Amino acid sequence: MQFCISALECGLEASSPPFWLRGLITKYCCFHPNQTKTDKAIAEKLNDFFASVFTAEDVGEIPESAPSFVGDESEELSRIEVSLEEVLEQIEKLNVNKSPGPDGIHPRVLKELKWEIAELLSVVCNLSFKSASVPNDWKVANVTPIFKKGSRGDPGNYRPVSLTSVPGKLVETIVKNKIVKHVEEHNLLDKSQHGFCKGKSCLTNLLEFLEGVNKHADKGDPVDIVYLDFQKAFDKVPHQRLLCKLHGHGIRGKVLSWIENWLKDRKQRVGINGKFSDWRGVTSGVPQGSVLGPILFNLFINDLEKGVSSEVVKFADDTKLFRIVKTEADCEGLQEDLTKLSDWATKWQMKFNVDKCKVMHIGKNNPNYTYSMMGANLATTNQERDLGVIVDSSLKTSTQCAAAVKKANRMLGIIRKGIENKTQNILLPLYKTMVRPHLEYCVQMWSPHLKKDILALERVQKRATKMIRGLERVPYEERLKRLGLFSLEKRRLRGDMIEVYKIMSGVERADKEKLFISSHNRRTRGHQMKLMGSRFKTNKRKFFFTQRVVNLWNSLPEEAVKARTIIEFKEKLDNFMEVRSIKGC
Repeated sequence: MQFCISALECGLEASSPPFWLRGLITKYCCFHPNQTKTDKAIAEKLNDFFASVFTAEDVGEIPESAPSFVGDESEELSRIEVSLEEVLEQIEKLNVNKSPGPDGIHPRVLKELKWEIAELLSVVCNLSFKSASVPNDWKVANVTPIFKKGSRGDPGNYRPVSLTSVPGKLVETIVKNKIVKHVEEHNLLDKSQHGFCKGKSCLTNLLEFLEGVNKHADKGDPVDIVYLDFQKAFDKVPHQRLLCKLHGHGIRGKVLSWIENWLKDRKQRVGINGKFSDWRGVTSGVPQGSVLGPILFNLFINDLEKGVSSEVVKFADDTKLFRIVKTEADCEGLQEDLTKLSDWATKWQMKFNVDKCKVMHIGKNNPNYTYSMMGANLATTNQERDLGVIVDSSLKTSTQCAAAVKKANRMLGIIRKGIENKTQNILLPLYKTMVRPHLEYCVQMWSPHLKKDILALERVQKRATKMIRGLERVPYEERLKRLGLFSLEKRRLRGDMIEVYKIMSGVERADKEKLFISSHNRRTRGHQMKLMGSRFKTNKRKFFFTQRVVNLWNSLPEEAVKARTIIEFKEKLDNFMEVRSIKGC
């Protein structure tokens, strides 16, 4: 790893690593293990930068938060009591492969000694909740910097992930579960939020948002999308304003005091190859890597789009909105919404990174209006990476297909060069875990319909299966049969049906009414959960998820769509596809 020595220390771009190694280290900090002095200096530099982004909160003027919770006092979340059974349950769920925090207590220790530890830990938990006091050991973190993208010499291109005490995380999980239950019972979280929400995901976010965009674009309506970017969102959350928001959501009493104490007097240090920086105080934000942080952040930005007339969809801090812009008045309406969002950020001491906020103009008759935020014009883009998927202003999926193929082939090249023993029991698991996911990530949103794109994806699997010793000269269909694999096109069809089942059965909490139109014709044969397609003018609409799944879903047998579990549904679906000889390519 000589290529990245002193990259951060010098503030310069490191030379590129070899192709086969680059893919393995893209997401990790890469510093030379023998550079002990450099490790310490780099850790200090990173910790200084991470501390520099904290918000200096103006506590003299805390704005009032509009109450989301309207229940009586008995329905507030004001106290928590934990039972021995709850503690045992959480210990049993611990992942023994996770790293310990600064206290050095490994999750494996807790798990193997759960009967000896659980009772004592439950007493400590209840004392902590009763006194609204958090032990100091639970408020310190070893920060691991995770490289994102860009120059490795820029500290801003690293995400600080906090490794905290495992017993502390266990207690955070108990608090988080109580908050989530309270939020769900009183329906407090806005439907636009998809991040860290049960039954929602990147896929549901993309499907709901692009369903609206795709539908209007098919009608010929010009649409403007604005992609917003918060600057260091999790690190900048001001604590007193956060507590104000939590109070408005019915989280009060000892629970609110406990969270306030959990946020107060936190410390962190950065670790590089076992060398640590000095401790620095944490004056704002919710720790990335903590259990409690995501739900607190979701509640903090829950009212972000209040008063905004454009359609807004969020995934944690990743926010986007769109609007039909037939007239100048429509454009001005979108500009007003952006101004409202800017005012919200100013009021709550958050900040948009205006340089990274982008506008995408869709449609031939789009007026290409210039929008601004905080006094700066927003840049326009024809392509934007949205939750890892490339969205094109033409709404075509070929660019995303090409990017997926490139990533998969790159990883396949790493495997080919790095693995000498190319037997089935070694290569097949590697292909399934390291290559195929690149070809199928959120594929329900961008599933290709052009033959060239379908074949490009399939060629990756052909190449991978041909690498296996003994199958080099075997025809592709026979290779799939021997390996127990489906073609990628059949997997996409199967994945479409599984996603529809999850949405229709409520496993995924996507907005069914926004995505599908239920058929009210009960005189035809088949099941009672049939869907109805809408009229379309373009292939982009015809082959979008909500339209292309209708015919196959409607042809499924009733016992399949009424399956009680996903596993049962998959079995019924596979039998149906086998009988109908649905093979894809």
